[in-house]
Amino acid sequence: MIKNIIFDFGGVLVGLDRHRCTDAFARLGAGAIAGYVDECRQEDLFHELEVGAIGIAEFCEKVRRACPGCTATDAEISGAWGALLTGIPVVKLERLAELKEKYRLVLLSNTNPIHWRKSVSDYFTASGKTVDYYFERTFLSYEMQMLKPDEAIFRQVLSETGFNAAETLFIDDSEANCAAARRVGLEAMHSAADEWLRL
Repeated sequence: MIKNIIFDFGGVLVGLDRHRCTDAFARLGAGAIAGYVDECRQEDLFHELEVGAIGIAEFCEKVRRACPGCTATDAEISGAWGALLTGIPVVKLERLAELKEKYRLVLLSNTNPIHWRKSVSDYFTASGKTVDYYFERTFLSYEMQMLKPDEAIFRQVLSETGFNAAETLFIDDSEANCAAARRVGLEAMHSAADEWLRL
């Protein structure tokens, strides 16, 4: 009997467009960074931002240092990285509102402050509500200083919520993350698009 659902964010709720993001970095003269995004590489500065090892200002400075000739401002670099996100379809927000009447919902995301702040201000509010309406807790990698698929991040969520793993469904677009969730006793759904809407 599933009583709780842990949602991933990118690719499950918010849409992603790597081409739009790489174009935005290229327009800033940050072609080397565009390569990281296009190849889905998460090491170095992107990884540091997602685990909270560096903040936005330091991230932007590292982007400029990695791309000789790039003089973009912090706001422009943040905007280019934010271009990866395309928004949350209203149908998904409506389905979350329905599911929260039957299940306890939390969110667990490998994310960074640039993406998260944009999502909180622009995307979760599309139906006139806030992220706190849909989820009782949000667990963000840059605040927790750990990333999926590390099993420790799932144990931390279970510990803080009091969820019974056997009564909890985890939904993610990464099979590696789903496999890690199963190893700690969670049910898991690999949902690369909109399959979860049929729950």
